[in-house]
Amino acid sequence: MSAAEQISIWMRPENVERSGPGRRPGYSRARITQVAVEIADREGLEAATMRRIGQELGTGAMSLYRYVPKRDDLIDLMLDATAGEIELAGRPSGDWRADLSLVAHQTRAVSLRHPWQVTLARRPTIGPNMLRVYDFALSALDGFGLHIDEMVSLCGMMGDYVASAVRDEIGWLEQARHTGMDRRQWMSEYVGPYVGQIVESGAYPMFNRTIREGRLSHMAPDARFQYGLDHVLNGIAAALPDRNA
Repeated sequence: MSAAEQISIWMRPENVERSGPGRRPGYSRARITQVAVEIADREGLEAATMRRIGQELGTGAMSLYRYVPKRDDLIDLMLDATAGEIELAGRPSGDWRADLSLVAHQTRAVSLRHPWQVTLARRPTIGPNMLRVYDFALSALDGFGLHIDEMVSLCGMMGDYVASAVRDEIGWLEQARHTGMDRRQWMSEYVGPYVGQIVESGAYPMFNRTIREGRLSHMAPDARFQYGLDHVLNGIAAALPDRNA
């Protein structure tokens, strides 16, 4: 791999191509990314190859490498493109809890529209749309006298919750597609008899309490997500110097 190919895709101007013979075809990085996202939404991330994208666009894969040199670049572009769907105001409102809730709910909505993202939840990318969300979230906690590391850690805690909750939600959606049973049906009809044996054994008292007293598994997805998010936001509130903020 040449030194030019090792630079970040965000440092490569849109009109810069790798050297090679022939006239540049009339495609764009944005169009390639759009097609890649559409394929991944329909068929999964692994299906979004340069060959497949080329087929959709009516060209060969090699011509597309002039715009997107390697697969890592393509994935970064795809992630950043979907981050562009996160709808935020130009700046935080001043109500940090409402602002972070907005980030969390918007991120969840986008992730559910593009479920292939769950396999890339921890992939670091710093494209312009990602940076817009990042700055918005951190700015929501600015002004409380926190060190930037504290702000990053608190926002990261919320981000980890969102990623975990969405991964779980998508897992149940996939389970429903494969089995024809939703979460409640699967729990009662498929694992119900086994769970009944565990409860009767009395060997796991805390597990028994989750079965007998727990409400989370009976909540609608939106309510379950909000329940967990409220606890995360309460944890962030406890870390703020001004507890009444």
